[in-house]
Amino acid sequence: MKIKTKDLLTLNELSKSELLGILDNAIKLKKDLKKGISKPILKNKTLAMIFQKPSTRTRVSFETGMFQLGGHALNLSADDLQLKRGETIEDTAKTLSRYVDIIMARVYSHDEVEILAKNSTVPVINGLSDSFHPCQILADLMTIKEKKKKLEGLKLAWIGDGNNVCNSMIYGCAKTSIDMTIATPKGYEPNSDIIKESKKFIDLQLLTDPMSAVKDADVVVTDTFVSIHHQATDRTKDFLPRFQVNSNLMKKADHEAIFLHCLPAKRGQEVTSEVIDGPQSVIWDEAENRLHAQKALMALLLRV
Repeated sequence: MKIKTKDLLTLNELSKSELLGILDNAIKLKKDLKKGISKPILKNKTLAMIFQKPSTRTRVSFETGMFQLGGHALNLSADDLQLKRGETIEDTAKTLSRYVDIIMARVYSHDEVEILAKNSTVPVINGLSDSFHPCQILADLMTIKEKKKKLEGLKLAWIGDGNNVCNSMIYGCAKTSIDMTIATPKGYEPNSDIIKESKKFIDLQLLTDPMSAVKDADVVVTDTFVSIHHQATDRTKDFLPRFQVNSNLMKKADHEAIFLHCLPAKRGQEVTSEVIDGPQSVIWDEAENRLHAQKALMALLLRV
């Protein structure tokens, strides 16, 4: 499959067929790996991983994925690069492009990953920014497809903060025909332009009542509302107890609904341990699928 975009920064760069192709290939790569099949399709390819912020799932899944595909990954913290001493992002991008085949960056400001991509001649993947988290949503959609055997026509309820993950989830649902209800406190809504754009393709509702949002939902999703961007801010009073995903809230969803959380979770805040460890939770499959979805993404961006 050919792909039009050089980079993946938001998920909106992908067409519906490209996105579905990534998911199908990710599922195949996962099945192959379980059978002991791992083809070195990225042999002699190098991934540069730039980290401005801490990471568990992003770092380990990208590094492991590149290894399994026969390539090599370089872990570059902000302290490792000349960025710390004032070298521009533009100059860093141009330099790295001469050394590596693909770049993943986990940054604070989305503007920085855009500048990186604009000045890089190799593909750039947004490993997380303050506005978007496209790789997480690839894993989420893959998980939903595995569990529900389809995407189109499902209903997904997002509960909590309309944050970067939510923004990418809206794009993902719009491109796969998943209807979406979003329940946030007033003032915590996702990006209005993304909402306006995506309403052209799916039934998308913004609510302030979590109980109404999860009614008959096939998928219930939440995320921390005290993320790495908000450590100095006390936001709990705006979210608790109303926007906590607990057993009472899950009972309003479809009886076969699944629960997703991108992790790390703050147990007892946005979600109770009863839900996160319960039978409807698929968070560990979701976390694992970061590995497979990103392998499929890297292979596609590198035209392998």
